Amino acid sequence: MAPLPLLAPDEPAPVHVLRPAGRSDFLLTADHAGRRIPRALGTLGLPPRERARHIAWDIGIAGVTRRLAAALDAPAVLQRYSRLVIDCNRPPHAPGAFPEISEATKVPGNVALSPAEKERRRRALFDPYHATITEMIARRRAEGKPTIYIAMHSFTPFFRGEWRPMHCAVLYNLNPRLSHILARLLLAEGDLVVAENAPYRVTDETDYGVPVHAEAADLDYLELEIRQDLIADAAGEAAWAERLARLLPTALAEKAP
Repeated sequence: MAPLPLLAPDEPAPVHVLRPAGRSDFLLTADHAGRRIPRALGTLGLPPRERARHIAWDIGIAGVTRRLAAALDAPAVLQRYSRLVIDCNRPPHAPGAFPEISEATKVPGNVALSPAEKERRRRALFDPYHATITEMIARRRAEGKPTIYIAMHSFTPFFRGEWRPMHCAVLYNLNPRLSHILARLLLAEGDLVVAENAPYRVTDETDYGVPVHAEAADLDYLELEIRQDLIADAAGEAAWAERLARLLPTALAEKAP
């Protein structure tokens, strides 16, 4: 028997697509852009303060992605629902896909989920989001358009009480070339501490977007992380979008043979 639908007809679709016909070679994705929780799940047992924290979404990244898509005329695909419901950058079988504890916060609504409930969430949120990305890449390929996959993320300045000094980071797995170039360009700006594969790194076991959409399709890519205090307001979002709109085309041009 198919699981009951998770989203009511009047709730927003999980996927928000910007500039689907954008002329840029870049395709932007934001797996953790939103923090909505379907009404059927209530609050997952969390107070408003916890639902607004970084455990629920990538603070600031939706605004940066929207502004960057406009500046580059690039298509972008954003996920509207919280990663606490299902993390769209984790394989659904991975331990962190339905977190019972996120950082030090217990998520009561995720405790002892049944396989049927996990499938309901996957079908409602995860599958449509990734199907949209897959279809967009396939359509661009059929039209003879190159696609450079850019996974947009942000990270908290403090984690388990420890300060993270880097302003931004580029992450990669099997194909690091474009990431190395962008890291060098970011460092050359002169005002940034830039990390590579820190505070996170991409692996087939813990990540989904880059391994499945980029590496499996033999696309050039990079995963970008920006510290959340730098993009917590409109001015920060705009500054980072402007910076990336300058540097991403330069990085791509340097990579070209």
